[in-house]
Amino acid sequence: EEERMSESTFEELVLLAPKGEIQLRNAVETITGRAYTSIKRTNGRREISVTANVRPPSQAENILKDMKKDILPDLLSRYPGLSYSFKGRQADIKESISALLRGLGMALLCVFALLAIPFKSYLQPFIIMFCIPFGMIGAIAGHIIMGYSLSIMSLFGLVAMSGVVVNDSLVLIDFANRRYREGIPALYAVHSAGIQRFRPILLTTLTTCGGLAPIISETSRQARFLIPMAISLGFGILFATLITLLMVPCLYMILEDIKGLFAPKKNTNKAVSMIEE
Repeated sequence: EEERMSESTFEELVLLAPKGEIQLRNAVETITGRAYTSIKRTNGRREISVTANVRPPSQAENILKDMKKDILPDLLSRYPGLSYSFKGRQADIKESISALLRGLGMALLCVFALLAIPFKSYLQPFIIMFCIPFGMIGAIAGHIIMGYSLSIMSLFGLVAMSGVVVNDSLVLIDFANRRYREGIPALYAVHSAGIQRFRPILLTTLTTCGGLAPIISETSRQARFLIPMAISLGFGILFATLITLLMVPCLYMILEDIKGLFAPKKNTNKAVSMIEE
């Protein structure tokens, strides 16, 4: 091994010949050229690693998409035995995404259980959680508006957003249920909930988005990795709040109408007072 450290010592390498020992320089002609310092093999196949530092890091996904579309198909057609795989940060991101999706599923099950127990209903938790997909739509739209691509931090923000956006629906449904138990018809109960809970819901959303605004507008490099998470939270909560105020009362009434089809009608003489805004 020591004889291969330099060209001069390599040429002095002694070989065994039929007529005795001979130095390598007397047996071959050496030519200086370029070659690999090491050759890696995986399962008997030659392997080459290509690494790069992407600036900014948020554009790594776009660069990989361009490679898959323009560069790699040409290489595969020119070299039929060639195969490729992405490792490093890209592989870590895929692994993290899989773990986050599993965690998101567990989180949604926990949220459903925590809502179903106090409400004593299997259907109303679905109404409360109805805003979560729309919050995700708002988060994706926020990334498009702000010019950011989805990253692992964006997914962290989506998971956090899923547990926050249900608060508005929870407040609305709980207030409507309490009024309904007082004997007020469902339509007036949900109408009253929409009016009296409008300001708390709106203020909660605005204060949350206001707190995230400095992070979203930050331009320093140290804070850039947090911006996608803040965008997911801010835009997701804002969009989900609008859906909550519009869709949740409608879904509440649809559920009550369905329940009314299978339950006997009850007569009530209790007067319904006008709802004051």
